Amino acid sequence: MKYETFFIDKNYEFIYYYLKDQGFSETYISSLRTKRGLILKNNEVANTRTPLNAGDMLSIAMNIRPKSTFKTNSHPLEIVYEDEYLLVVNKPAGLTTSPSRSHYDENLAGAVLNYMQEKDPDFVVRIVNRLDKDTAGLVAIAKDSFTYSKLKDIKKTYYALCVGEIEKSMTLDYPIETISNNGINQVRRIVSPLGKPAKTYITPIKHFKDYTLLEITLENGRTHQIRVHLSYIEHPLLGDELYGQPSDKINHTALVCKKITFKHPRNNETIEISIDYPDDFKKLLD
Repeated sequence: MKYETFFIDKNYEFIYYYLKDQGFSETYISSLRTKRGLILKNNEVANTRTPLNAGDMLSIAMNIRPKSTFKTNSHPLEIVYEDEYLLVVNKPAGLTTSPSRSHYDENLAGAVLNYMQEKDPDFVVRIVNRLDKDTAGLVAIAKDSFTYSKLKDIKKTYYALCVGEIEKSMTLDYPIETISNNGINQVRRIVSPLGKPAKTYITPIKHFKDYTLLEITLENGRTHQIRVHLSYIEHPLLGDELYGQPSDKINHTALVCKKITFKHPRNNETIEISIDYPDDFKKLLD
């Protein structure tokens, strides 16, 4: 079991209140109640209602869930940032983020698990921001439960090539509904008043003969949100076969999560990470 140790500088009625002060979520605190030994005070078993005094040493379990046991794979990882608490990789288009029935042998999560097992045999893959299979770009992975619980407010900046010309910045505020068949979610989403709120901010960067380069940020982050919204305004992403048409210019959706910004969950430092365009995307910008 991996623990993180905190040295207490003032009195607390209960450990619970200290954990709240440190930013632990209610969900995480609840998980600490599921098993003895996840909270230690001065190396003795404690619980969330144990008092704390200045000078005490508090140890909190960081990896509560059982280790990930899905199949690993040797797909190469492009690591763009790593420290003790988190990992950020550049996912290529064509690679799924998580294992699925159709992509069990080759996926990003399996490659991350393969990489991390040598460092931590009990590693749990905690992907903070998932990307569609055909979307390239930055994916953050938390190395422990606490980091994962705090690393939620990541600002993601996407760049995309859409069909046609968009002349001005727009806010696309259209609810998105998942199409279901007999209660089973289908791949495709639609704009519908019955859907969940979704807001997309788009800014045109450069115009080409048949397409426009866009900078995009999201307020909600629904599945397929960018693809659904741009298709709805009749400017589908270049190469998006699900919501648009195949393209002879690129063989996948022309979308990349190019920049992420977040507060580091341990020291509150602002971290900004950016990458270059993928090669096939970059060729279309010449």
